[in-house]
Amino acid sequence: MPKIVLVDDCKLTLTIARDILEGAGYEVQTAESGIEANRHVFATPRPALVMMDIEMPLLSGDRVVRFFRERESTRDLPILLMSNKSSDELARLVRESGADGYIKKPLHPESLLKAIRQLLV
Repeated sequence: MPKIVLVDDCKLTLTIARDILEGAGYEVQTAESGIEANRHVFATPRPALVMMDIEMPLLSGDRVVRFFRERESTRDLPILLMSNKSSDELARLVRESGADGYIKKPLHPESLLKAIRQLLV
């Protein structure tokens, strides 16, 4: 199954998302910051998808997405932003950062898996 990298400074969110995704058969790697995510994103083999929280200390998720979009090796990497922000705010951040979509927190298994499957088609 495809490898997914989860990036969130909240350990509970990482645990919930990992349980949902592993239960669906995905290989999951976690990181608690955008900086730590680099270790997984630039590894070989490259992940199939990244789920990135927006509000993290030091470096926000939307800034990390912009960083990935500036690199040729990660320009086309599917990225979902995660947040409890309004849908309008999330849609704006997706457009501005170059992310491929968003998922609202709290995470619900059905909507999470649907969003991931749409990007991995």
